[in-house]
Amino acid sequence: MRGLDLDYMLGLVPVILRYVPLTLTMATIAMVLGLILASLLAVERVFRVPVLDWFVMLFISFFRGTPLLVQLFLFYYGLPQILSFLTRLDGVTAAVMGLTLHFAAYMAETIRASIIGIDRSQWEAAQSIGMKQGQMMRRIIMPQAARVAAPTLVNYYIDMIKATSLAFTLGVTEMMGAAQKEAAGSFLYFETFLVAAIIYWIIVEALSQGQKRLEIYLNRAYAR
Repeated sequence: MRGLDLDYMLGLVPVILRYVPLTLTMATIAMVLGLILASLLAVERVFRVPVLDWFVMLFISFFRGTPLLVQLFLFYYGLPQILSFLTRLDGVTAAVMGLTLHFAAYMAETIRASIIGIDRSQWEAAQSIGMKQGQMMRRIIMPQAARVAAPTLVNYYIDMIKATSLAFTLGVTEMMGAAQKEAAGSFLYFETFLVAAIIYWIIVEALSQGQKRLEIYLNRAYAR
């Protein structure tokens, strides 16, 4: 039984760290786009627009009910066979698309639950002063729903960062892709993937601490 090659592991750290910006960039872009889409889906689910509601429910059901890896393969390998203009789609774009749509389906339900959880008196008060639905949602309901949903949405961002590790299956050299290449060249699979796991762990723990601080900040007005 051989011991860990600590020198190899230490030398591998800067190699994998070079790809942290790409990992975080993919996750952040997907999070921003996903939040926008999820908010639109959530508002539609609250007001239940005829016909459109059926398509939204189908979208949420599909992306929540199928594995993310299958969706990534569908975007990167499947759609270009049907839509020729997507043959130029690169792995990073396909990964961001997959992450955006997959997590938007989950975040939409979180935001919807936060919206309907707002006390009915808030809705009635806004209507009583003549606010239209758009104004009411933008000025009264959504800011309060955002406070409730924020901790869970940060969790989705953390999950999104971890899910970027699937992008290497599309040929993207992010953290997991870099680790895979290094492991294939050195055959030190345990050490390589242990280093990658620790780096992911550190990133997630840092974000988790930020999440706790965010919860305290958002709840400060309600702690009195």
